[in-house]
Amino acid sequence: MASARVTGRDVELQSANEGDITLEVLASINEPQMTEENLQRLKGLGGLQQIAANLGVDLSHGLTEEQLEKMEQRFGKNFLPSPPMKGLLRLFIEAFNDTTLLVLMVAAIVSLFVGVFGEEDGREKGWIEGTAILMACFIVSWVTAINDYTKEKQFRALEENSRGDEEALVLRGGQPVAVKVDDLVVGDVVILKAGGGVPADGLLALGEGIKADESSLTGEPEPRLKGPGDPFLISSSTLSDLGHFPEVHMFVIGVGGQSQWGKIREKLVSEPTNTPLQDKLDYMAKVIGYIGCFFATLTLAALMAMIWVEHDSPTTSQISSGVIHAFIMAVTIVVVAIPEGLPLAVTIALAYSSRKMYEDQNLIRTLAACETMGNATTICSDKTGTLTENQMTVVAGWFAGAEADELEGVRALGAALPAEVRDLIADNVATNNSTSVLKVDKDGRPLPKPKIQGSATEGALLMLAEAWGVDPVARRAAVFDPERDCAFPFNSTKKRSTAVVVRPDGKVRLYVKGASEIILANCAAKTAAGGAAEPLTEADRRALGTRLSKMADSALRTLGVAHREFPSVGDLPEGWKDNLGDLDAEGLVLDCLVGIQDPLRGDVREAVATAQRAGVVVRMVTGDNIQTARAIARQCGILTADGIAMEGPDFRKMTPAQVDKILPKLQVLARSSPDDKYLLVTRLNGQGLPKDQASWEEAHPGLSWASDRDLVLPGYREEWVASRGEDGGHVVGVTGDGTNDAPALKAANVGLSMGITGTKVAQEASDIVILDDKFSSIVKAILWGRSVYDNIRKFLQFQLTVNVVALILVFVGAVSGLGSPLNAVMMLWVNLIMDSMGALALGTETPTPAMLDRKPYKREAALVSRPMWRNILCQSAFQLALLFGLLYGGKSMFGLEHEGNYCTVWKLTDSSTAWDSATGDKADDGDFTCADIETSYPSCVRHGGGYANTDCLDEAGLLDYEDLDEKCFSSCYTYDYTHFTIIFTTFVFCQVFNEFNARSIKDDWNVFKGLATNRMFMGIIIFTILVQVALVEGAGFLLETSHLTAAQWFSCLGLGAIALPVGLLMRFIPMQEDEGTFFDSGAAIGGDADKADA
Repeated sequence: MASARVTGRDVELQSANEGDITLEVLASINEPQMTEENLQRLKGLGGLQQIAANLGVDLSHGLTEEQLEKMEQRFGKNFLPSPPMKGLLRLFIEAFNDTTLLVLMVAAIVSLFVGVFGEEDGREKGWIEGTAILMACFIVSWVTAINDYTKEKQFRALEENSRGDEEALVLRGGQPVAVKVDDLVVGDVVILKAGGGVPADGLLALGEGIKADESSLTGEPEPRLKGPGDPFLISSSTLSDLGHFPEVHMFVIGVGGQSQWGKIREKLVSEPTNTPLQDKLDYMAKVIGYIGCFFATLTLAALMAMIWVEHDSPTTSQISSGVIHAFIMAVTIVVVAIPEGLPLAVTIALAYSSRKMYEDQNLIRTLAACETMGNATTICSDKTGTLTENQMTVVAGWFAGAEADELEGVRALGAALPAEVRDLIADNVATNNSTSVLKVDKDGRPLPKPKIQGSATEGALLMLAEAWGVDPVARRAAVFDPERDCAFPFNSTKKRSTAVVVRPDGKVRLYVKGASEIILANCAAKTAAGGAAEPLTEADRRALGTRLSKMADSALRTLGVAHREFPSVGDLPEGWKDNLGDLDAEGLVLDCLVGIQDPLRGDVREAVATAQRAGVVVRMVTGDNIQTARAIARQCGILTADGIAMEGPDFRKMTPAQVDKILPKLQVLARSSPDDKYLLVTRLNGQGLPKDQASWEEAHPGLSWASDRDLVLPGYREEWVASRGEDGGHVVGVTGDGTNDAPALKAANVGLSMGITGTKVAQEASDIVILDDKFSSIVKAILWGRSVYDNIRKFLQFQLTVNVVALILVFVGAVSGLGSPLNAVMMLWVNLIMDSMGALALGTETPTPAMLDRKPYKREAALVSRPMWRNILCQSAFQLALLFGLLYGGKSMFGLEHEGNYCTVWKLTDSSTAWDSATGDKADDGDFTCADIETSYPSCVRHGGGYANTDCLDEAGLLDYEDLDEKCFSSCYTYDYTHFTIIFTTFVFCQVFNEFNARSIKDDWNVFKGLATNRMFMGIIIFTILVQVALVEGAGFLLETSHLTAAQWFSCLGLGAIALPVGLLMRFIPMQEDEGTFFDSGAAIGGDADKADA
């Protein structure tokens, strides 16, 4: 066989035998955006037929099992593995990229160096501060890494859930077989249908004149024509038009990482993008960070000045250690002030809510959608399958004298009707029917709900029979003999269908059903309540006619069911099996009249009312006629007395300003196309407006642009945006299940596809998949979205309070000369309380129904509301008053001062660590402890044989307590930090109890409500307390804390617990959220809605 050499990719391509078809060869005819070059190389290889032949593939039969395994080994499968997860170690290293953390670590290393290699007298304890800070930095980094790792694992789980089990139809051994898309291999012949996605790269093997939408890869908006001139089909594209072909075949040449979509995915860096709320929080974090830097600078200056205040002529060692200490404190303040926990809280809240929303039948495909749904202002919902059951059902009717006006009443008649009447109607339904009901799929698995195959109207009657306890299939088998009896399907001219059944007693019964008016007109009698036939009087006809009109006014599809009996088959005309004539058009006995409708889902009315109470406008978009649309919309509460219902053809002709006038009250759009839905969505959120006059005139040829300008509302985007200001347009959620809904789903702020009835294209275009297709699940998504928003605000309220108190306390302590009650290691622990643990505790709060009692917030609404500022300021004021009280009066409160009586009778000897009495008596160190002279910081100098401050000794060598500097320490070489330990512990307990207060961002006085549903919160509280005890009692040498007695622990706990009643009292200060922060649905569209309507 001849060979061909193609050099377009510097690859020699031989077409002699199977072995010459390699990955490189196939890649040479599958270069992106190089159709002409690819086509020339394809021709050089002998075309599709030659490639298939060289691979041993019969295009009409597909692959055999043996070939399948061989192709998989040679070319791989159509599987794109997710990028490898970052390991904990890598995430730990990445956590050190934080600049302030690195600066703090450098300062800690310097401190450690000075402490170890500085003056000899300080070496024994000089290493502690630097080591403790380094350990704290490592702990902070590990906590960050673990949080990031957990977050990524949660996102991977969501991704796996969203991937699903997508299938493709392929030829295997000449038969169409459904296989997983991931299992496709090179050489497979895939069967594609209109609207379906292309699962791999391939060559068109059957079909021409088809159109493929490749915009997802090429960016070209217009579909490309596929045929001999361009046979290349690209993975992830969509076949929008198959021409006159019912289906087309594709020969696969690129799978997995070798496909064009696969190559792009492998190059993608999967970095998470910020949600709108995260962007807003990042800005706030910068502002808070700047404030922290300001306080850090002031603290640095104050601590540096204190070096010379405490020491008239400080030594080099004192200066160096003082500068390092001041620098560490300043950097630590910056670390604490910068709220790294804000974005972490968003991440935790979104990840947690996404997982919980999956349990509520919401599969999150785009993480930001979870947050966006919380402030959705309008939902454009399909009717069928979302508001209704997507199954025609008998919901009303007249049954042999018994009447029912609602679904449950109809179903209850199964037990109320006499057996003769029930069997009469059931036999008609079972025999006079060409429809079947599927309850399991092809693999025998139960379907979510029965699937009707055939007429939806006949299906409604079958389901009615089942609701009455009758099995239509078994009933038909029992009474209908295909060899003896005969069924005449529905005739569009006669408007009826008929079944002729020979009964066991030899009598013949005609079962007739059809258009209600025609059936009623053909009846001479009616079945009475007992089952016997009675004459149909004129009064009966009028009453039944009124009944039919009532059902029609409710947009019900009406149907009549009747029968007629003959003594025997001999009474039927000859050739009756071929032509009944008018036998089923006269002398009928009316058995029932039914009203059929796709009924509302049981929870729709309540769900719609809940959404409306939450300030969300619900609009119905349907292809049904306007009468049916109005009736359904009224039933579920969407269409109000002053609401507008209009048809798509009228809506699409309107100019932007004309649309703006009716949008505030537009509640139903009937006879609408997918383009109408797209227009409505983009008009609501402002994305579909002409950008300028030229664009306006292009979109509305023949109309006057000035006419729009003369109306109240702006006619194009620039003016519209300016007029909206901070309000912006609507935040739109739209439902869709069809392939043609994809543009509207993409254009909406949140696209909501259906999990049961939705096509794969619609699901790929959406942000959230509603797994059960229920509108009530959409309302749950709104609730969870609001929970995310509120949880972030709770955390923000908590963190701002901690920030305010910590910064002011440290700064005042440093400036006052008493020293900062919180050292660097303590503040890093506080930082952990605020960031990681606070985010976990408050970011995982579950939603409450009360969240749906308010309107959505505007896009630009402040994150910190008036009630939140009240809570922050009141709580901060209380904590600062308490902690300053402890700072200045804590010694006397806890008995940590000796009033100068005890210390004056002792002196420090030069030769030992014993204390000598002025009278000559001696006592060992056990009789005189460090606490006796209240030492807090190592700021004393060497004096004789022991440690004392030179100012502590008078000329007589006696120790005068009044002259003691409180930072002196004794010869026992142990520092006493009891005073500042009490302040530190009380501060932490204040935050623990204020975390309960932070659970409410409004005026809810019961801050314990719902705690039983949030085990994470209580776990964090208990963990924080236990770690605080462990740090103080077991790591005092690192934190510079002293052992506390049981009484002191309970005192700190009690003082901190005062935060709870303070939180209750501050809620009695009247403070309401500004109504201007909430979205006004009327004002958001076209300015003043009332003025527009006028």
